[in-house]
Amino acid sequence: MPLDPLAKRLLTMMAAAAPQSRSRPSVEARRQSLAKLMQFARAEAPDVTVSDGTLPGPGGELPFRLYSPASAGESAPGFVFFHGGGLVAGSVATHDRIAAALAHATGCRLVSVDYRLAPEHKYPAAVDDAIAATEWVAREAPSLGIDAERLVVGGDSAGATLAAIVCQEAAQSAGLSIVAQCLICPVLDFEETSPSREAFAEGHLIDRTTIEADLSDYLPEGLDAADPRISPLRATRLAGLPTAIIHTAEYDPMRDEGNAYARKLLAAGVAVEHVCHDGMVHNFHAMGAILPQAQLVLSQIGEQVRRAVER
Repeated sequence: MPLDPLAKRLLTMMAAAAPQSRSRPSVEARRQSLAKLMQFARAEAPDVTVSDGTLPGPGGELPFRLYSPASAGESAPGFVFFHGGGLVAGSVATHDRIAAALAHATGCRLVSVDYRLAPEHKYPAAVDDAIAATEWVAREAPSLGIDAERLVVGGDSAGATLAAIVCQEAAQSAGLSIVAQCLICPVLDFEETSPSREAFAEGHLIDRTTIEADLSDYLPEGLDAADPRISPLRATRLAGLPTAIIHTAEYDPMRDEGNAYARKLLAAGVAVEHVCHDGMVHNFHAMGAILPQAQLVLSQIGEQVRRAVER
C-alpha cells in the first residue's frame, strides 16, 4: 500500500530540515539525532514504577532500568530489552517511554540494558554485554521479582540484532530458559544488501549513509560480516529457538531481512508470529506523537507476549 500519509509528512519535514548534501554523520550527531527522534515517542504506561541499578558486565558495570507494571505479582514474567540506535547511539533514557509501554502492555517486569556502544567499544562488546545481562537477569530473577522460567528477550532495530543473537547463543548452551524473542524492525544482515535496503536507501528515516557509518563504527576491520554473531540471519542452526514475535515495516530498509528471518525460523520449526505493517517506516513504533499505529503495535506486542509466556 502507499506510504502512510502521516509518515510521509514526517519524512517530508525531516528532509526539509536536513542539509542538502548528505555526508557521513559524526558519532555525536548520530546520537543527538536519535535522541531528538525518540522525543516523538508517546505511549501509555500507567502505573509502571521504575528503578535504576547496575549489573556486572564483561567490561565493567552496566546500568539498567527495571520497569514494574502494577499488574505484576511477586513473580512476573521477565523481559530483557535492548534499545536501538545502530549499536552506536541510544540509551536507557532515549527508550524510556517505549520500555515503560512494553512493560505495561506485556505485564512483564522489564529490564532495559545500557550495553556498551561503538565506536568506543567495537564488536563484540555489545554482544558480550547482551549475553551477560540476560544471564544475570535469569540468575538474579527472584530478587528482581521475575520468574526465570518465563523470560522474554527483545529489542528494536539494532537492539533486536542483540536479542536475536542472545537467543541463538542461548539455544546452544544450557541454563537459560527463554520462552520468546521479540524483534521490532530488526537489523539482521550486515553481509548483503537486500532489495528493501536498495529501494528505501534514501528518504525513509534511516538512510544508506547512516547505516554504513554505523557498521563502520561498530565492526573492526577484517571481520566477516556473515558471522551469525554479527548477522543473525546468516545462522544455520535455528531449530529449537524461542517463539519469535517479529514486527517489520513495509517502507523500512531492513524489511526484507526481518521477513526473511521469520521465514527461516518457520522452516526450522520455530513458532513465529510475524506482522509486516503496511505503509509504515523504520522505528514507527516509537513515534506515537505522530503515528497512531505506534500505540496499536505496542498493544499487539503486549498480547503476543502475554500468550507466549503463558504457553
